Amino acid sequence: MTLERKNIVTCIILFIVTCGFYGIYWLYCIISDINTISGDPDSMSPIVVILLSFVTCGIYLLFWVYKAGALLDQKAIEAGRASESRAMIYLILTLFFLGIVTCVLMQDSINTIADDQNNFVNNKPVF
Repeated sequence: MTLERKNIVTCIILFIVTCGFYGIYWLYCIISDINTISGDPDSMSPIVVILLSFVTCGIYLLFWVYKAGALLDQKAIEAGRASESRAMIYLILTLFFLGIVTCVLMQDSINTIADDQNNFVNNKPVF
């Protein structure tokens, strides 16, 4: 399965216009993309992650965000980019109710991985 880029500005505008309801869908897409990136067939369903986040009043989301940040850091290192301590950054931002910023940063990392994947598939050199 391939990853598709999402326009971050469009996602933010839709998040604001829909009073945050688009954020739930966006989070669903991010969780699906993270599961695709991990390549783990036993990954949790996006619906389960979102429901557990609601049931635990956000505590499970903090755990998942930290885990996703660690995975994105690992993939960045494998691609030859520097580690950015994404796990701690995502955790702190989510802890201080800045989930939209966390989603923006995660989507940016996913877009970078999607670009690398598309360049690899198309046999174009990556600069």
